[in-house]
This record gives sequence, structure tokens and C-alpha cells, in this order.
Amino acid sequence: MLLTGRLRCSTDHQDLSPDAQQEAITRWAMANGVEVVSWHFDKGISGSAEIGDRPELLAALADLRGHGAGVLVVAKRDRLARDTLVAHLVERAAVEQGARVVSADGVANGDDPASIMLRKILDVVAEYERRIIRARIVAALAVKKQRRERTGSVPYGFVLAPDARSLVPEPHEQKVIELARSYRGTGMTFRAVAWILEGRGFTSRTGKRFHATQIQRMVA
Repeated sequence: MLLTGRLRCSTDHQDLSPDAQQEAITRWAMANGVEVVSWHFDKGISGSAEIGDRPELLAALADLRGHGAGVLVVAKRDRLARDTLVAHLVERAAVEQGARVVSADGVANGDDPASIMLRKILDVVAEYERRIIRARIVAALAVKKQRRERTGSVPYGFVLAPDARSLVPEPHEQKVIELARSYRGTGMTFRAVAWILEGRGFTSRTGKRFHATQIQRMVA
């Protein structure tokens, strides 16, 4: 049997990284003797987004037919969607392609009444959690605005000043930006600049290699 792996990582809920999701799906595939024919990763996509706003999900569904895959696998049910209607539509679209949606954690994968009911419950819980997270974010932003504190993200190269509003340059990150601009000025691609910086021991704030999009924002 062939399968398509589906990954999703939103901006407001990062409890399961793309690498962790891919590892879970790979383990499931090996344990069940199936082959992964394609991977699809929607980065920064909210679990409530419509199907039409998820390009990689659409590609995954298309690959079910294109590769003759019989399974669309997600690491956990909530990686499919955090909206009950969207989850239902995705599952129905998979069925129309002659496939089924499966969770690598093994929860509620059966076709029996209990598994079907549990999947619906998991979808409701996922939507509830998304709404709770969003409500907390909105409340926190409201408090910051009331205090006249900065609510946006702090761009690379700067840190938040003691007044919690102003930005001040961060020397180390400013040096990285200067290097990125100088390399880019020689005609290097953004990807090449990222590799050069990694070779010199410079990493992003998370300790990982810079992506081309980060370099692009850096030199803008």
C-alpha cells in the first residue's frame, strides 16, 4: 500500500514540530509495511483555514489519486484540522479518491462505530482548543495595548527596550545582517547566503540554520 504524509504547523500552536510529525508518520509506515510516496507540509497554516487556503493539503489529496495511494496519514488527528467541518470535508475528499485518513498515533483509525464517534469527538476537542488558544492570545494582546506595550513580533536585529515599546539594535544580530547584505551584494542567492552564514557558525534565534526567506527579510 502507498501513503501520502501530511504535516501541518500553525503559528499559534507549536506542540508538535514538523520533524516530530514526519518521524511519527515514518514509524507508522514502517510498522504497517506501507511506502510514503509524497510529503506535504503546510507551514504557518491555521487549523481553521479553509481547504482552498491549504495548498499542500490540496496537493496531498491530488497525490492520493496521482500515485494511487490508499492512505493519507497525519501524525495526530488535530494535524488534519482544528475545525470540525474542515476535518469532515478533508476526510470525505480522501474517500472520494478511494483512500482514507489515518493518524500515526493509532487513535480512532478503525471503521467501527466507536472509532467513528471518537474521531468526531477529537475534531470537536481540537476546535475547542484552537478557540481557547485564540481567546488567550486576544486577551493578552488587549492587555498589552492597554499598557501601551508593543504587540508585534520583534524583528531580527533588534531587542525590546525596557519601555516594552521601543526597539533597540542587537549588536550580534546586526553583524549577521551586515554580513548577509554584503554577501547578497555580490550576487549570491538567499539560499547561498544562508549556507555561508551557517558555515561561519551563525544561526537563527532558535539555534537553527537560516532559511532563504529569513535572509530575504534580513536584507530588505
